[in-house]
Parts: sequence; C-alpha cells; structure tokens
Amino acid sequence: GGRPFSIETGKVAKQANGSVMVQYGETVVLVTAVTSDKKREGLDFIPLTVNYLEMTYAAGRIPGGFFKREGRPSDRETLISRFIDRPLRPLFPKGFQNEIQIIATVLSADQDNDPSILGMIGASSALSLSDIPFEGPIAGTKVGRIDGEFILNPTHEELELSDIDLFVAGSENAIIMVEGSAKEVKEEEILEAILFGHQSLKPVIELQKQMKSSLGIAPKEFELQKPEAFLYEKVNAIAQEKLQGTFHITDKGKRREQLEETLQLTFQELAVGDEPSQKMVKGAFEEIYRKLVRKFIIEKKKRIDGRSLSEIRPISCEVGILPRTHGSALFTRGETQVLAVVTFGTSEDEQKIHSLTGETYKSFMLHYNFPPFCTGEVSPLRSPGRREIGHGALAEKAILPVLPSPEQFPYTIRIVSEVLESNGSSSMATVCGSTLSLMDAGVPIKAPVAGIAMGLILEDGETAVLSDILGDEDHFGDMDFKVAGTAEGVTAIQMDIKVRGLSKEIMRKVLDQAKEGRFHILNRM
Repeated sequence: GGRPFSIETGKVAKQANGSVMVQYGETVVLVTAVTSDKKREGLDFIPLTVNYLEMTYAAGRIPGGFFKREGRPSDRETLISRFIDRPLRPLFPKGFQNEIQIIATVLSADQDNDPSILGMIGASSALSLSDIPFEGPIAGTKVGRIDGEFILNPTHEELELSDIDLFVAGSENAIIMVEGSAKEVKEEEILEAILFGHQSLKPVIELQKQMKSSLGIAPKEFELQKPEAFLYEKVNAIAQEKLQGTFHITDKGKRREQLEETLQLTFQELAVGDEPSQKMVKGAFEEIYRKLVRKFIIEKKKRIDGRSLSEIRPISCEVGILPRTHGSALFTRGETQVLAVVTFGTSEDEQKIHSLTGETYKSFMLHYNFPPFCTGEVSPLRSPGRREIGHGALAEKAILPVLPSPEQFPYTIRIVSEVLESNGSSSMATVCGSTLSLMDAGVPIKAPVAGIAMGLILEDGETAVLSDILGDEDHFGDMDFKVAGTAEGVTAIQMDIKVRGLSKEIMRKVLDQAKEGRFHILNRM
C-alpha cells in the first residue's frame, strides 16, 4: 500500500525465545513467542496459545467503564487471536508437546493500517527468529476490491466501498488460511482475490528469511512424541479388520461405540493398564483409523456414512415453531440440527463497541451456542469460548450482505443459534437456520443464504473433494472449507488447510462443487 513497513528484533523483550516489533505506517505491534522447557506428555494436539491484545493507549484513549483498565478480551481480539493461531498450527512438527505462547500487543494504532495483519506477520517472525522448531515463515494480508480493482490492505474508508473483504495467509508456495466476506461475489472472482493476496505475501516472507539467515539461529533440540513402529504394527494387527468394519455403520453414535469397543479390546490384547501407555496405544490406534478412512474414501469414492463424494445429507426445514418469539426455524441436515431464533429491538438495543477506531454501534448480532448435549457429551457450561465466538462471527458475515438497509428496516436484529445436534458443519447449518428464521420473522432480506462445509483428501496424488462433511471427515481430512452465499454469489468464506500447498485447480474444483451443494440446499429451503 506504499506505506513504510519494518520488522525489528533484538531491542525489546529479549527474555522471550523470539520477539519482534512490526511497524506499518504508524501502527506498531510487539509480538513475542515463548516455549516451556517441560513437555506435556500424552497430548494429541499442539499446545499453542495465541493472545492478541489491543491496548487502548495505542490510539490515545483511556478505557471506558468503571475500572479504567483493559479487561477480558473483546470479540474482535478473540477472533484475531484465532486468525493468527490457525495458519501457524499446522507448521509445528508433529508430536511437539512443549507449550508455546504467542502474545501480540498493539502498542500504537493509526486509523488506516490494520494491526491484525502485523500480529500475524509478527507471530511468524518471532517464531522464525527463535529456537522453537517452526516450519515457516508465513505472512498474512487483507484484500479488498473497489470497481473491479483489487486493493492490498485497504484502509477503513476503502473497506466501506469494497465488495470483498478477505484475509489471506500463506507460506511462500501455499495458501494456508482464508477468511472473509463478500457482497454476493462470483466464485471465480473470490479465487482471483485469494491468489492476488497470496502473490503479495512473497516480499514479507523473503524479508523474514533474510533476517533468519543473517541472525543464524538454530532450532533447539526437542523430543517429539511418536508411537514406536513396533507398537504401531501390533495395534494394526489387532484393530485393522474391526476398524474397517465400522465403515458400514452410518449412525455416528453406533460407530463411536464400535470404535470404543475396538480400542478397549486393543488395550486388553496388549495388556496396557497405565495411562501413559494407553495414550501411546490410542495415538497409534487413531493414526491407523485416520489412514484407513482416507484410503477407503479415495479407493471406493464413497464416504463412511455411505454417501457419494458430492452427496448432501437429507435436509428438513420447519419455521414458526416457537409461539412467543419474533421468528424461529429448525434446520436439520443429517445428524446436524440447529434452532435459530430472531428477536427485534429498537436502536436502544444496538450493541455499543469500544475499539481502537472509536465507538461504533452494531444493529445486527448473531450468537452461536454449542451446548455439550449436541454431541452427547457431559461438560460444564461456561461463557462462550473462542470457537463459538468464531462460528457466530462467520455466520453473521454470511447473513449481513442480504439484510435490508436501516431506512428500509429500522430495527436492531439479534439471532441466536442453538446447536441441538452436531455432526459436522454446524456453523453452516446456522446460516441456513438464520435465513429461515429471518424470513419467518418477516424481514425483507434480499435473497436467502445457505452455507456448506467442504472437505478434501489428498493421498498419493489422488484427490477426493467432499461436500457437506461429517465431524470425522473434518478431523481426518486435509481441509475444512466453508462457503456461504445466495444464488447470485458468495457472502462468506472460511478455509483452513492442513496440507502444504493446494493448487489453483483443486481450489476451483472445491468452489464449483460447493456452489452445486449450496444451490441444492437453497432449493430445499
């Protein structure tokens, strides 16, 4: 964007494993990366925490409220923490079990340059310039479009005029994450915007590489958790046949029971009683199941619930099911079910948001709740977590472009999505349920919006693109790609890729298949 950009290291926060100050225009973000020396045994995920903090002094303000200091993270801070976390997570070595904490603190903010992008670039730089094993660097950028022209890192004013607002993150050769919204834009144009964003990351990645080689920092030796080969072979001999037998069970609950029985049988056969050994066996067991599922899908061109690759689960829609609410709808797709409820309010009910750019008011809110019973589990009820805030924000972005203008419809609208059953893609079911509940409430929306979650399996050069994925397919697949939109075009998109590098052709195939799926769902609605 023609504004000066710099990354500085070695001056502040020197006790962290890695720390950088990133500056773009007059926006400055300090990012630190620290890892603990102790391993957390038996984890099946990377123990990474990302905290993005916007200090009000960065914009020359004093916090509102009684206590006059920054409190719990705002939704914006939570969403940006998730943005930064998602492209970094696949780049740590498998089996790394030392806790990593990344803190991005906004120290100075002008009104033009978005600090969230600096947070992501800073996180990658801090990790690359530390002794933490990290297969980066990566970078992130925002893409807008005004009058058909793509713009990099648009200012707040430019975003008002833009029909695309995309956040793209990637490495030198691969796109890793995309998130954003659009005003009913065609798939082909969204793909162009993604590729345009990715192209622009190369100079920032090159800068990080140069800094790393000039400082000559070698990664520390860390012990990685891996199941021993002989254990893997033993588990495979006991469990393989029984695991393949679960592919004919279409019911999620029954399939889980069968898997649990097979796991317990494996524990007995191998005579493992203590917890660390059980965790090692479970790790090998899950890896074998993952490989078998992927092989089955690639070879048979069929899914574990019996569907073909592009088939969508049975859909049912009901509206007006709650007598005293302003609008309600029950949307069910396979074993995923959402109750969406609309409430109207006056301008006094608008949400007041304090941010670095000043006070703003929000007249449309979408809140997503994911209670434990929706997956048949027991867990304490807490305030909404990062995932719930993230899913709610994605569905909100998807619906916003079709809402009437304040002149046409001068009410505050709140939608609450209660996930009553979940087996994959509850955020996209939220989009469908929300559309139906708005129509039930009599809101003159421009067009109905539907959403679909796509998956991908890349194995030995073979590709399978899956429409309307299950929870297990999300877990074992290489991509989670959510697309929402109307019959005219895309209104929201979110993509996370677990494999290195996804060709333009595959992305086009996924977007085209998602479009077919979206049209099918819109017809059912």
